[in-house]
Amino acid sequence: MEIKQDWKEKGYVDEAVDASLDLKAEIRRLCREKDAVVLAHYYTVGDIQDVADFVGDSLALAREAADTDARVMVMCGVHFMAETCKLLSPTKTVLCPDLTAGCSLADSCRADDLRRFKEQHPGYQVVSYVNTTAAVKALTDCVVTSGNAKRVIDSFPPDAKIIFGPDRNLGDYLNSVTGRDMLLWNGGCHVHEKFGVDVIMKLRRLHPQAVVMAHLECKAPVLALADVKGSTAAMLAYVRAHPETTEYIVATEAGILHELERAHPAATFYPVPPEVSEGGPGCACNECEYMKKNTLRKVYLTLKYGWPTVEVDPAIAADAVKPIERMLRI
Repeated sequence: MEIKQDWKEKGYVDEAVDASLDLKAEIRRLCREKDAVVLAHYYTVGDIQDVADFVGDSLALAREAADTDARVMVMCGVHFMAETCKLLSPTKTVLCPDLTAGCSLADSCRADDLRRFKEQHPGYQVVSYVNTTAAVKALTDCVVTSGNAKRVIDSFPPDAKIIFGPDRNLGDYLNSVTGRDMLLWNGGCHVHEKFGVDVIMKLRRLHPQAVVMAHLECKAPVLALADVKGSTAAMLAYVRAHPETTEYIVATEAGILHELERAHPAATFYPVPPEVSEGGPGCACNECEYMKKNTLRKVYLTLKYGWPTVEVDPAIAADAVKPIERMLRI
């Protein structure tokens, strides 16, 4: 089917959809028809998570998709996640509902900048957070997730010279728990950078029995207040393992609350608002606008037209998959 030029320019299929259409049912029908699976990150809206075949963090989703027999995968997240899917499933078609769904963290480390930095620091190995582009992964010796980062760093010799990037907060945390002195790239996630100590302390005074959970992309003072520090998967695992706990203060992107509430319906989850709220006084949301570009309408149209597809240059892909494979071996 021919793709309109204005769709190409926008980066997503944009056409009117009959308001009476049951989009969730249509998405499931198209998945059966086209041998496709829908992958949804924890930070997407609840409707997307409800219709997905798999819900998880970025690397877990890519691995789930690679293990299926489906020929097509729709990655509802951000662009680098779709790239990772393509790296692990090069023969499959990878669709991205909106090519303009970027990532502030991935954007904070450009491949050309990292290449120059490596040249300035000979003898260093590069460990990159999985939240990076394929081009950056191609310049990386090993990748990590927030869930396995300490284990991977611990596998390096004690005297190894390491450049860690792009998330300086995760890198700072890893230095503190491993005793390393890694050279940190100065990047960060615009969502997690907005969490502050004062807001969490206020919520703690209001809910003294609540367990505070914070993602490792948060700043060190925020992590110092947390009872549970870890990835989104670690937060979910903790909630499932502690049915006796009925109140949580959650410092990560608000989309995770949908899965947390499904995991523990009897608990109350309080999202930590940004330190400086762009939504004005009383706004309790800290959301990634890129993740929220994924909508049911876009997923439906993406499946209907089989576009936008995500490709990775074969020369880049050949190098980019190596640090992922090294991590998986560890």
